[in-house]
Amino acid sequence: MDSASDDAMGICGLPATQMAAMLADGEISARELLAAHLERIEQVNPALNAIVTFTPEQAAARATAADESHARGESLGLLHGLPVAHKDLALTAGVRTTMGSPLFADFVPDIDALVVERQREAGAVMVGKTNTPEFGAGSHTFNPVFGITRNPYDTGKTCGGSSGGAAVALAARMLPLCDGSDLGGSLRNPAAFCNIVGFRPSPGRVPSTTAMDAWFPLAVEGPMGRTVADVAFFLQALAGPDDRSPVSNQESPAVFAGSLERDLRGVRVAWSPDAGGLPVDPAVRAATANVPDVLAGLGCEVVEAWPDLSDAPLVFQARRAWLFALGFGPLLSQHPGQFKETLAWNIEQGLSMSIGEYAEACRRHTQLFARMDEFMSADGGFEFLACPTTQVPPFDVEVEYPTEIEGVTFDTYIDWMRSCSDITVTTHPAISVPAGFTTDGLPVGLQLVGRHRADRSVLELAHAWESATRHIDVLPPLPGEQTVS
Repeated sequence: MDSASDDAMGICGLPATQMAAMLADGEISARELLAAHLERIEQVNPALNAIVTFTPEQAAARATAADESHARGESLGLLHGLPVAHKDLALTAGVRTTMGSPLFADFVPDIDALVVERQREAGAVMVGKTNTPEFGAGSHTFNPVFGITRNPYDTGKTCGGSSGGAAVALAARMLPLCDGSDLGGSLRNPAAFCNIVGFRPSPGRVPSTTAMDAWFPLAVEGPMGRTVADVAFFLQALAGPDDRSPVSNQESPAVFAGSLERDLRGVRVAWSPDAGGLPVDPAVRAATANVPDVLAGLGCEVVEAWPDLSDAPLVFQARRAWLFALGFGPLLSQHPGQFKETLAWNIEQGLSMSIGEYAEACRRHTQLFARMDEFMSADGGFEFLACPTTQVPPFDVEVEYPTEIEGVTFDTYIDWMRSCSDITVTTHPAISVPAGFTTDGLPVGLQLVGRHRADRSVLELAHAWESATRHIDVLPPLPGEQTVS
């Protein structure tokens, strides 16, 4: 695969931070920026199906307001004039929100999710909604409402999920920034599959006012971008306290401002090529084999080690099933035939779970967190973990989910995602950054995990990795070169 420069697609290929600077300096207007992105969307989206609901009239009105504000010497906010799209799980007032389900195919909410509200208040220009699996379940973006979203590096492969539409919109340079959400890996998995950056922040860092359970510790919302600096920039608009969320992090979003440069000499990183003994596809192992050397080149002290996360699958499965029973149980009882099989199974697992089983999962969760805290303590422990983001490269779109890796077979549709879901259970911040490519040219991601609530530090290490490797510079095929394999 050849490396291409961002100049190949003009303004749409620039980082979001550079677009924002050009808007602020008057080098380009919001209307011109919107027109360029709408042209790009028209050019490449039909083959990829990343953006599934469009709001061009609203976008035009917002861009005009941004330009009029700029002419008066005012600014609409940090994201002034930047085109964005929202994941189709996020409520958007007056705009269809299907959640990938036929039950909500015509649903138009009357409120915005907080993540949408904050982008609007920061001056972003919404162009539409990005595709997601049915109710966000599973790391392969397809649903009966809009169909399959395809990987721009090979349109015969999956883009991952559940923030798959967002990842593809970014990778194909249709948009500079997109929001997403993450329970078992939905910000990290599609980022790895599409050669972009997806950051799972600490719970409460990006608050939610529309969560199915306001206190649930594993489901988060967060930013996706093409560079780590773009993600940090985006977080300044998305993060910050809100009294409507009981788990809202009280730290100012200003913590994400400023340079991400950092002296990493002596920083201890625990590296595992298989996330603590999980089956990993040989292509992923090969693409990430140089990770320890690159990290050492940055000054890090790299040790092959991993915390004891052996209880993570039990905890994740129980917590996830309980959340699905809470959020979707009544819908399943009313519409038993209108859920995909894997999702219905997951809901039924939660409905049939005893209080004793759930109590045991909570007990083990507490113990796991204590072990993780000790492993990553500030007093001699590791500051970061590093491992492949996913255990497989992007797989064929006709396959719903992998059922086997390295001869290990799986019982459920989420077992193949443990490299992400095990980290979810720790509640520590984690990011996926481009790590390289398979011999077939498919993207592979590196997952970096920080200490409890040390979100900025994860961005600093990720930025150093990105600067050293520049895998982000390898773009997917340009329009006209894409073929379904």
